[in-house]
Amino acid sequence: MHEQTGVGCLATKDSRPGWGGTPVVVHKNVVCPGCGSLCDDLQVTVEENKVTAVLRGCMLGRAKFIASPAGVSPRVAGQESSFKAALAAGARILATARHPLIYGLSSTTCEAQKKAVYLAEIIGASIDSTSSICHGPGTLAQQLVGIPTCSLGEVKNRADVVVFWGCNPMEAHPRHFSRYSVAARGLEVARGRKDRQVIVVDVRKTATAKGADLFLQVEPGGDFEVLTVLRALVKGHELPRATYGGIPWEQLVEVGEILRAASYGVLFFGMGLTMTRGGPYNVGQAIDLVRDLNRHTKFAAMPMRGHGNVAGSESVLAWQTGYPFAVNFSRGYPRYNPGEFTATDLLRRREVDAALIVAADPVVTLPARAAACLKEIPTVVVDPYYSPTAQVAQVYFPSAPAGIGAAGTVYRMDLVPLSVKKLIEYPWPSDEEIISELVQGVSKCS
Repeated sequence: MHEQTGVGCLATKDSRPGWGGTPVVVHKNVVCPGCGSLCDDLQVTVEENKVTAVLRGCMLGRAKFIASPAGVSPRVAGQESSFKAALAAGARILATARHPLIYGLSSTTCEAQKKAVYLAEIIGASIDSTSSICHGPGTLAQQLVGIPTCSLGEVKNRADVVVFWGCNPMEAHPRHFSRYSVAARGLEVARGRKDRQVIVVDVRKTATAKGADLFLQVEPGGDFEVLTVLRALVKGHELPRATYGGIPWEQLVEVGEILRAASYGVLFFGMGLTMTRGGPYNVGQAIDLVRDLNRHTKFAAMPMRGHGNVAGSESVLAWQTGYPFAVNFSRGYPRYNPGEFTATDLLRRREVDAALIVAADPVVTLPARAAACLKEIPTVVVDPYYSPTAQVAQVYFPSAPAGIGAAGTVYRMDLVPLSVKKLIEYPWPSDEEIISELVQGVSKCS
């Protein structure tokens, strides 16, 4: 849905760029690919094939649209190259590797992710997403015990008690409060923030904690103990100690009473729960707490996914292979084993001899020992940005960024699929198109 306005609409704005015959295109209901919230109410103005204004976007979203990549070109061995030569070099690397790795995938479309899975299958690669270094442990917990969850629409319309555990949406998901969880007005919470109680649990007083009704400052590593005590309280048990996980007993009792008294509650959990000691067990205990609460009221749990389509990467891998991440095709069929086939572990143990990185920057985000391996093996990078990983790659393909220069499907943190639009023309193909070309190139090399 978009409307196009002609120059006649700008009669009083002749100083604006584009004046003089270039149409101004205003795209409405644009999905922002900036984070897992995927806000779908943005209005983006495009003039002379450039984004010139973003209405209703947060700071992260506006930066994503306006600071779009430019001036990049394909590279082979650090030198500028033609796209055709880069394709030949990239396909040769992947076709001749004995144990290649495909990694990233969380900031691209589901269509590109599907192509990447197919490529992994035909070259016998391991394939993993950034989920393995953020919410992967939470996914493991969900595989073990399931998860009672809901949509963000239900949160907006019904939730009167909202818990944020180990996450900081004020900085990582800036519009989550206003659109879905805290200030949003809904059917059962017509006054928005005034009808909600907000509880934050974290090891430090974050920006999110400063806006909460109740803040529990848990000591590092104390999440499992606090969750266990809350489960006991919800079940009506008394415990002997004065503090648990650094939190006074009286404060825990107060939280237990608030949770049980909720009409509809939701517990959002982040990497403060998934990536600390006991990650999957922490999340499993949080899910069991939500299950216990459902004996008294209605409660749900939801991971605060960070990357724009990291939820989609798990969904696509799961429907293509049966597993959400850390999948290996070296025997011709998919095998799943986090810790063995996760990118960090494969790279740290030097078990891969080539890598294809799609829409990610592991040189910056992975542990140093794992990231160093990418500098030692031939690496192919497909990314709109000339990132530090692209700078050490043997072959680099610039691509049109998803949701700005390429259309496709993405999944919100509550697993609702949304369509992102192509707003401007880029000189380079989409991630999906480049991976398709690599598939053809690998087939010719085999």
